[in-house]
Amino acid sequence: MIDTTTLVTELQEMRDEGYLSDALIRYAVRNVKELDDRFDWVGGFLLDAEAQELWLHNYVGPRTEHAKIPVGEGVTGRAVAEATNQNVPDVSQIDYYIEDASGMSSELVVLIRAGDDIYGEIDIDSMEPAAFTPEDEEAIGMVADKLAEQIASERR
Repeated sequence: MIDTTTLVTELQEMRDEGYLSDALIRYAVRNVKELDDRFDWVGGFLLDAEAQELWLHNYVGPRTEHAKIPVGEGVTGRAVAEATNQNVPDVSQIDYYIEDASGMSSELVVLIRAGDDIYGEIDIDSMEPAAFTPEDEEAIGMVADKLAEQIASERR
């Protein structure tokens, strides 16, 4: 199981020092990637609610062809459309998966949200099948919640 306690504390310290969501997302993505060798690609997407698209804000891992993903498409877009996190143990078994050249096997998407307001998501891909546990989802959720606090604060 991964431990995000230190990362969440660091994100709060950054908030207290006046850093904005842009810096927090970059820091979170980079540090989530370092938490576990299973995490081959980590990205932070922000939701453009008007355009109904997720925009790739920052990522660490192999280059991706998907800088914008429509809500409802792929695992990433489906998470927003269904307003729920996604943990897909084998992406080859779902017909809505958006393939790219990286050859990933499993994917975890955790929404950045405050109540009913969805701001974006943390997307993690792994070359390992069934790489993600419910505990991983919960731990990444703590990071996503801290990011949501900052984004909500900025939008008030």
